[in-house]
Amino acid sequence: MKLIIVKPELHKFASCAEFAEAFKLGENDLVLTNEYIFNPYFGKLNLPVHTIFQEKYGAGEPTDVMVDAIAADAVKTGCKRIIAIGGGTVIDIAKVLAVSDGGPVDALYDNVANLEKRHELVIVPTTCGTGSEVTNISIINRTRIGTKMGLASEKMFADAAVLVPELLSSLPFGVFATSSIDALVHAVESSLSPKATAYTKLFGYKAIEMIIRSYQKLVKEGREVLGGLMEDFLIASNYAGLAFGTAGCAAVHAMSYPLGGTYHVPHGESNYAMFTGVLKNYMEIKQDGEIAVMNGYLADLLGCGVGEVYDKLEELLNQVLPKKALHEYGVTVQDLDTFTEAVMTTQGRLMGNNFVPLDAERVRKIYGELY
Repeated sequence: MKLIIVKPELHKFASCAEFAEAFKLGENDLVLTNEYIFNPYFGKLNLPVHTIFQEKYGAGEPTDVMVDAIAADAVKTGCKRIIAIGGGTVIDIAKVLAVSDGGPVDALYDNVANLEKRHELVIVPTTCGTGSEVTNISIINRTRIGTKMGLASEKMFADAAVLVPELLSSLPFGVFATSSIDALVHAVESSLSPKATAYTKLFGYKAIEMIIRSYQKLVKEGREVLGGLMEDFLIASNYAGLAFGTAGCAAVHAMSYPLGGTYHVPHGESNYAMFTGVLKNYMEIKQDGEIAVMNGYLADLLGCGVGEVYDKLEELLNQVLPKKALHEYGVTVQDLDTFTEAVMTTQGRLMGNNFVPLDAERVRKIYGELY
């Protein structure tokens, strides 16, 4: 039994300049990032690196079309090392570049067992939500088949993950909200997973505590304190990444992918749309075991009784990111059946991590309750 997977070296620097010097960024490096990140933080350093700005290839979360175009241009640089500096989109694409020969991403999905690492990979997150700097999973919206799917391989682990709190200093509040809630979902789902261990739960439960305590301080004292909380959110996100990198995410993520892929809802927001709905349905099936431990832990943090823990959790989260019903995103009743089929046919990897098994009837029920 795997207790915990910790593949990348983990580094932390106070500034981007310190990171660039320590890692000797140079002409053999391709920096995949966004121009609005690179210019203010790295432009003045005059680094002799190749750059690809993700937004030049499309907006939003990564699609197969976007990844194909970036991979084709990346291989032309002849770089030996990929430096990913960004949020979930940049990080997911960079993991693909690490194993890509410049060909279509569909070929990687078709040959996942035989992927080879072609470039060294360094990941520097600029949000406080993905935690994926320490995982080997890339989520791509496969527009050609109509759903988001994970691509996972041992060869897609970064060689180094680097935390630079300075990069979060200008994070827009909306991005902070969706990414930090994503980290909370990572921590909860991984802690409830049948694959959870004492080690993953150590990181998962600590991440939950850090995120909820920081939310409480933010709500009580106002957004002006957010800057002082960003390092805690960044570290909590990393903890959650260490937890779900081994124990996995589950139905919340699986059920969020059709919503995000069809209606382009930000990943953390689509997760929040499903979050407590899935937990409540777990409780309808099984009230003891790890979910009882989780509910007691949350109740202590939220200062409420176990019976009202999900309502109090939503009450707190709604002050950071208001929750919407599925119909508010444009979802139709007909979509609910389509979404259910997509989950049951394409998200088996995630659904295998559920606290209790959920069949198609239960998945459709959850969608209906959230509609």
